Amino acid sequence: MRVPETYYDEIFDFKGQWDMPSRCGLKIIQGEQIIVIVTELYQDNPGTSVTAAGKILAEQICRNKGLNLNEIMYLECSPNTGSKLSFYDEEFFEVDFSGEPSYRQLAADEIRRFLQVSTSKKNSFCAHFRRE
Repeated sequence: MRVPETYYDEIFDFKGQWDMPSRCGLKIIQGEQIIVIVTELYQDNPGTSVTAAGKILAEQICRNKGLNLNEIMYLECSPNTGSKLSFYDEEFFEVDFSGEPSYRQLAADEIRRFLQVSTSKKNSFCAHFRRE
């Protein structure tokens, strides 16, 4: 159950819960608004999941990349791994850290708008993340 590399530009190592060494896929899209996408790596992540790490992961990314947490759009991606199990289907969530973290699942049209991609419903969005 490998995550396709098209979901991320780099592997980001971070300290998860209890300083557990952890990893996620990371893609930063610079535009009118900076969009930070963290991708769960499943079997390639030895530690804390991106959802469980939440704000501590977002803060580590911002500190490492020189970003301001209050000025980014932070998205969590559960990638399509090609599994027949529906809980491994591709999903994107916008996370708001302004208080207690709140998660909002993004609809396909929102993902297209945020990521400025066009795709058919049959394709996953990761194919459109490739850098030109």
